Amino acid sequence: MLSLTFHGAARTTTGSMHYVEANGLKLLLDCGLYQGHRKEAFEVNRNIPFDIPALDYVILSHAHIDHSGNLPTLARRGFKGKIVTTYATADLCEIMLRDSCYIQQQDLAFVNEKRKRQGKNLFEPLYVEKDVDAIMRHFQTEPLYSEIDLGRGVSVILHEAGHILGSAIVELIVRGEGRKPYHLVFTGDLGNSNQPIIRDPAAVTGADAILIESTYADRDHPSEDDILGRLKSYIDDIHQQKAKLIVPCFSVGRTQELLFFLNKLVERRRIPPTRVIVDSPLATRATDIYERHKECYDEEAAKILRSGRSFLDFPGLEFTRSLDESKALNGLREPMVIISASGMCEGGRIVHHLNNNLGDPRNIILFVGYQAENTLGRKLVNLQSPVKIFGEDVEVEARIQTINALSAHADRSGLMRWFDASKGKSLKRVFAVHGDPAQTDAMVKMLQDHGAPYAIAPVPGQKAALVQ
Repeated sequence: MLSLTFHGAARTTTGSMHYVEANGLKLLLDCGLYQGHRKEAFEVNRNIPFDIPALDYVILSHAHIDHSGNLPTLARRGFKGKIVTTYATADLCEIMLRDSCYIQQQDLAFVNEKRKRQGKNLFEPLYVEKDVDAIMRHFQTEPLYSEIDLGRGVSVILHEAGHILGSAIVELIVRGEGRKPYHLVFTGDLGNSNQPIIRDPAAVTGADAILIESTYADRDHPSEDDILGRLKSYIDDIHQQKAKLIVPCFSVGRTQELLFFLNKLVERRRIPPTRVIVDSPLATRATDIYERHKECYDEEAAKILRSGRSFLDFPGLEFTRSLDESKALNGLREPMVIISASGMCEGGRIVHHLNNNLGDPRNIILFVGYQAENTLGRKLVNLQSPVKIFGEDVEVEARIQTINALSAHADRSGLMRWFDASKGKSLKRVFAVHGDPAQTDAMVKMLQDHGAPYAIAPVPGQKAALVQ
């Protein structure tokens, strides 16, 4: 018996969570935080619609918060099972879940202060630090390409996903008496081919069913030369204007890739000497983990290391440590690049930088990743003005720019290259997940054009019986 129920990242890009029942085992593919409209996110993240103490395993594709961020809630509600993932993902979760907990508590304190003044009941936190401590004890780290026995005829293999450090494609193998094994493949988030630092995503052949992400199923990314050229033009601009280039950036993956490209511009002397400030304690710690897990590097990154150079350090690069250092940046009037989290502007230090800099038309706000619906980042990309920050209207005078090629997600060509390399004669069903409706609809059409026998974009709560 094998069934699949879609509880998150169905017709949306956030809150990845897919529930699997296999030969009596109860498994979860990812356990991500839903991010978006505050009230909706509050309800979704607290209402996990299955029996948590009965859950045997979580198979975690990677450490991004929209895939891992609700794990501490499981510990808070009696989870007794194991979380199977890679070594690098476990190390990143150690810092990312603590950072998520801190940001939520800061946001909750702000909301509760307002509710207290209004005489309303105060909200309880989704989870606290001791829940993060508890969930980290459930991690079971495994290498790529090793078959892990979960019991009852069920096993799992983790394959390279090429998205961020430690990211994995999940292959679930379910065996039953009198029939051939059934292979369920979950891409998690697929990375771009030839992206900096980490290896390309691996093809996974022999699947009977595939869950494939759809974040950029409706577009192609520009080339590396285009990325370097546009970064150079923005940096030249802020030198002329004596202004700031502010980059809302995911602390893990995106920040390190951006540093890689900036390093190339510095080494090739294509930009003037420039202060590049990573203003995110999480990004600083994540960069240390990237330095530690060299087993995940691709050949280009390994070659740089063998030459004795570092692609995560260059003249002008600074990492802030304290909140006072972060606040001091707002008073400076010199050309600089500020890279700060969170990537969708839903919390963290970036919100303060936007609050202090959106009103200056000399500044550039550069988005380098996907912005989910209802986030502050999406509103800015859509050129909405004013926007609400800390409950106040802020007029947007700064220039808003985007470079989608810096996304760690495969574009439509990359998605289809992976699908064409992975599909086989046994493939029966494909589910387009992790995309807004326009993207999942585009993915379903592409899958059909590329020979998928049955392709749909499931809605939240939809159940698919794969093996009776």
